[in-house]
Amino acid sequence: MLGRLPRLAPRLVVATVALCLLSPVAAQAAPVEDYASYKPQNTCTRAAKPGTVALGRWLVKHYGGGFGPTWRRCAGSSTSEHKDGRAFDWTLDAVRPGDRNRASRFLARAFATDAAGNEHATARRMGIMYLIWNDHMYAAHDHFAKRVYLSSSCKSRKKCSKTLRHRDHLHISLSRPGGAGRTSWYDGRVPSS
Repeated sequence: MLGRLPRLAPRLVVATVALCLLSPVAAQAAPVEDYASYKPQNTCTRAAKPGTVALGRWLVKHYGGGFGPTWRRCAGSSTSEHKDGRAFDWTLDAVRPGDRNRASRFLARAFATDAAGNEHATARRMGIMYLIWNDHMYAAHDHFAKRVYLSSSCKSRKKCSKTLRHRDHLHISLSRPGGAGRTSWYDGRVPSS
């Protein structure tokens, strides 16, 4: 029996490696990107980035709601990741229970801890830089802590429009790699160039 072990060892190694590669636990333990740092728009483009489009389509397909704007004209001096194609507005209405439920289910999924213990794993894999929804902001640089949000264009919440309060859409701004579809969540969703 001891003489057979050296001949079995290569087969055991191959079987162990194959099992690890095929195991869902091994797939979930894949490295997770760091939290995206804030990189504001500093260039202008005429089209949405491929990761932005892929994420928007995926959200609407899996949760419903509407595919809102991904790109905004470059006029004016305001900074917006829409202007460089890295932002998506998921059309939802904060007054409607169904839309609040859609947003809650997505946020729970995006901010969940994965099987390997990585906090906010899906959001990090998607390259989410920040989200704004229903008077609240969740920023990667702040580990997606829920913070009260008021647009700098508004003097008070009472005098602020539904759109500037992000009550008629959930805004998602992506990191540059996320917008380009070059973070791990986009593997197989965005063709590599």
